[in-house]
Amino acid sequence: MTRHFNTGGPCRREEHYMLPAAERLAAARRLIDLKRYFVLHAPRQTGKSTTIAALAANLNAEGCYAALLVSCEEAQAAGEDVDRGVGAILQGIEDEAAALPEPLRPPPIRSVEHVDGVSRLRVYLSQWAERSPRPLALFLDEIDSMMGKTLISVLRQLRAGYRHRPGRFPQTVALIGMRDVRDYKIAQGEVLHTSSPYNVKDRSFLLANFTAEDVATLLQQHTDETGQIFSGEVKAGVFELTCGQPWLVNALARQLVEDEVPDRHATVELHHLAAAREALIQRRETHLDSLIDRLREDRVRRVIEPIVAADYPFDEVFDDDIQFTKDLGLVVRGDSGTLEIANPIYREVIPRALTAATEAFLPVTRGAYVAEDGSLLFDELIDGFVVFWRRHAEHFLGRQPYSEAAAQLIFMAFLQKITNGGARVGLSTIDREYAVGAGRIDLHLRWPLPGGGCQRFGIELKVWRDRQGDPLEEGRDQLADYLERLELSSGTLLIFDQRSDAPQLPKRISREQIEHRGRQITVLRL
Repeated sequence: MTRHFNTGGPCRREEHYMLPAAERLAAARRLIDLKRYFVLHAPRQTGKSTTIAALAANLNAEGCYAALLVSCEEAQAAGEDVDRGVGAILQGIEDEAAALPEPLRPPPIRSVEHVDGVSRLRVYLSQWAERSPRPLALFLDEIDSMMGKTLISVLRQLRAGYRHRPGRFPQTVALIGMRDVRDYKIAQGEVLHTSSPYNVKDRSFLLANFTAEDVATLLQQHTDETGQIFSGEVKAGVFELTCGQPWLVNALARQLVEDEVPDRHATVELHHLAAAREALIQRRETHLDSLIDRLREDRVRRVIEPIVAADYPFDEVFDDDIQFTKDLGLVVRGDSGTLEIANPIYREVIPRALTAATEAFLPVTRGAYVAEDGSLLFDELIDGFVVFWRRHAEHFLGRQPYSEAAAQLIFMAFLQKITNGGARVGLSTIDREYAVGAGRIDLHLRWPLPGGGCQRFGIELKVWRDRQGDPLEEGRDQLADYLERLELSSGTLLIFDQRSDAPQLPKRISREQIEHRGRQITVLRL
């Protein structure tokens, strides 16, 4: 049976295309041989469980270790009940160890039923290490699903047994989760800092995204098994859209070969990738929805809002907020050192998610801005937005979840409702560029025409805030640079006047045409 691209749960080599696990975590084997404890953390669905499961299988096959991967997720339900939480972990160990040869299995958990929960894990692991003919390598997955007293107790028991390794305790224990151990949440507003109950770790690994070469290798596996070819532009495009985020890579590839181009004799081309991208964004599968749910959390909002607003933080932002949002995989530090959204797909998903409700209630009729020949009536679109803004701005501004980015988000919702990529033959797309402190949001709208060809429009959004000068001069320079990069001769600059002493809305709306650095620029003040 042909393998396929996997987006649900750990990969299995016999079923799924996957990269060699040893290459993704090459340093782990050396730490195991050196009897070290370590932490592996990365955002969800980046291949942590797959990589560790393959590592454990390799260790067992070599015959040097008894290696076991165990999920701690069921212990989450125990909350602060240490006895129940530890019991869930022990049950997981016993269940998973059934796949090991009998001499390598731990003792029955009933052998420690009389031991209090605060010591039971340590005693059980000691008994297992003493009876095993091989040193133990224990990998505890989803460790950060636990919290409170249960998590503290588990970490302290592992630390207590550490000095007895390898004869009377596992030679290696690796904790696998979304966050580094010092950031594990204990209770509301409380975290484990560096003097944590698990200060025996040797080092922490952040499982990296795929490289461009990794993406090409993964796609080539499909070509080798089915004969279907990905164009060079598609291979590069998959990496560019995802920045190597493993779930996104697999999801895009699966969409391409299962839905867009199911014919194995047909080559996967760049226009297929555009369709796959849009389908993935519109479906908002579990991975994307789980990230979107996080946008409502204050500690995430404090980081994401200034990025979406392309401004500096409006509230106090703590380093833990930034680290947490990075650990979720939502943001990265860009080449300039500033925070930005982690990849182009997330960069598109986040504004759409923040404006989904707004878009649903916008009084906009899409057909009014599409000509009979299928072209976009862009000037009429801008006029329509002015009419909408004059009538409804105050109502919609007061209802945005990210208030400091409200004006920009409303315009993007208006534009998205009209372009509505999935509703027409040939996909219209909006490429968005924004980052902390950029002072602007750049939009590149591409509108394919039914007979071939494509209309393209460059738009820049700026906000005039209190204690700032008129952003026109800066805005026209920035837009001219953007238009030059896009190879466009004209563009539109929207300046939202959000100063507390700004004139009343109808009076501050104006429109003018200017020429700057050889580009025709429409300046719209709102």
